[in-house]
Amino acid sequence: MTFTDTLPAPEPAPAPVGTVPLAIDLRGLHKSFGTVRAVDGIDLAVRPGEVVAFLGPNGAGKTTTIDMLLGLARPDAGTVALHGMDPSRAIAEGRVSAVMQSGGLLKDLTVLETVQLTASFFRATRSVAEVMERAGIADIGARQVGKCSGGQQQRLRFALALLPDPDVLVLDEPTTGMDVEGRRDFWNALRADAARGRTILFATHYLEEADAYADRIVLVSHGRVVADGSAAQVKNLASGRLVSARLAGLDERGADALRTLPGVQSVEVRGDRVLVRTQDSDGVARHLLTATTASDVEITARGLEDAFLALTGDTTRTDDTTGSLA
Repeated sequence: MTFTDTLPAPEPAPAPVGTVPLAIDLRGLHKSFGTVRAVDGIDLAVRPGEVVAFLGPNGAGKTTTIDMLLGLARPDAGTVALHGMDPSRAIAEGRVSAVMQSGGLLKDLTVLETVQLTASFFRATRSVAEVMERAGIADIGARQVGKCSGGQQQRLRFALALLPDPDVLVLDEPTTGMDVEGRRDFWNALRADAARGRTILFATHYLEEADAYADRIVLVSHGRVVADGSAAQVKNLASGRLVSARLAGLDERGADALRTLPGVQSVEVRGDRVLVRTQDSDGVARHLLTATTASDVEITARGLEDAFLALTGDTTRTDDTTGSLA
C-alpha cells in the first residue's frame, strides 16, 4: 500500500497579482552529484509569515535543497526566488539569514565579541543587546565561544541570524544540543517573530517540534516532496489507529493470533502491554476485551512519527505522484 498516490502533484502556487511575492519560491529544482540524484524536482511555495517544517530521513535531499535556497549550491535545473530575488541578492540585502548545525564561530572570541564583529559586517542591524536578549544569551556575553555548550552555541548562531532583521529565517537542526526548556523558549521566541510576519523554514529531527510549532509540514523522500500540509493532514495520510492494552503473559502464539485479525498491520509487545496498529480498531478492541484477559484498552490516532515512517520509507515511493494536502 502506498500513501503517495492520493492526489496529483501540486503546481507551485504563483504569487497573487498586486501583492507581495512569495517568501520562498522553489520551482523544479534538480541537483545531482555524479550518479546520485539528491534533489529530483522539488517545488515549494511559502508565503510570508508561514512557519514550515522541512522534514525527511537522512539522504532525502533536505540539506541540498537548503544549500540551493541559500545560494551555497547551484541547481542543475529549476529556479530559486526569495521575495522575488535570487538568493545572492536577498542575502546581500539582509532579507535572508540562516542558523546552521555547526561551524561559523571563532572559538577564541567571547559571545559578545562575536555578535559585535558580525554586526560590523552589515550596514544596519538590530542592536547587539536586543538580539542577545532575544536569543537568551545576554547573561553569557563574557564567555568564550569555545567554552559554551552546544546549545549555547546554537543560541549564538540564532542571535547572529537575527542581526539583519531578516524577512526569511532558515534553520537547519536549530535546537541541537539544547535542553527541553531551552528548546521550548527558543520556539516561543520564533513563533513571536513569525506572528510579526517573519517567514521561517526549519529542518529538524525532533518531530514533536514540527508537530507543535509548524503551520505546515513538508515531507521529502528521495529528493521529492511526498506530503505537504498541516500536521493533522499529514497524520491523516498514515491511515489506521493504534490500539494498546495491558495484556500480561502474551506469548508469540498469542501475538500471531492478533496479527491474523482483519486490518491488523503490526503487533508489538512492550512488557505487559501490546500495541496493535490496525485499520479496524473497533474489531481489535472487541477481540481483546472478549477473547483475551486484556484490560486498560486505549485507541489513539496515528501520530506524526507513523506518518513520517510511512511516507518516507522506500516501500511508499512512487515514480510520478505526490501525496498533496494543500
